[in-house]
Amino acid sequence: MSEVSISNNRAAHRYEVTDEGNLAGFAEYLRTDGLVTFTHTEIDPAFEGRGLGSQLIRAALDDVRAEGGLEVLPLCPFVKGWMARHPDYRDLAYGRNAAS
Repeated sequence: MSEVSISNNRAAHRYEVTDEGNLAGFAEYLRTDGLVTFTHTEIDPAFEGRGLGSQLIRAALDDVRAEGGLEVLPLCPFVKGWMARHPDYRDLAYGRNAAS
C-alpha cells in the first residue's frame, strides 16, 4: 500500500497530493476575504484511477471548513462535480448564506 499525503502549498496557492513522495496532482485556488475559489485540478495520468482526485478535494474542503467562515466557489469542473455528489459539503458552497 502506498503512502499518500495531501498538503496545502500556500506559496503556490494549491493543495497537493503526493504518493510515495512523488507529486501526483494538485488543486489550484485563489483566496480572497471569506472565499476560496478552486480554479483547476489535475492528476498526473500515471496516478489516475486510484481516487486521488477525490481524496485531494475532500482534504482541501475539510481544510477550508476547519478554517471557518469561508465559502467555496468551484470554478473547476472536477471540484464542482465532486461537491454536487457530496451534499455534506453544501455548507461550504458560495452564496449558501444569501437571503432567500
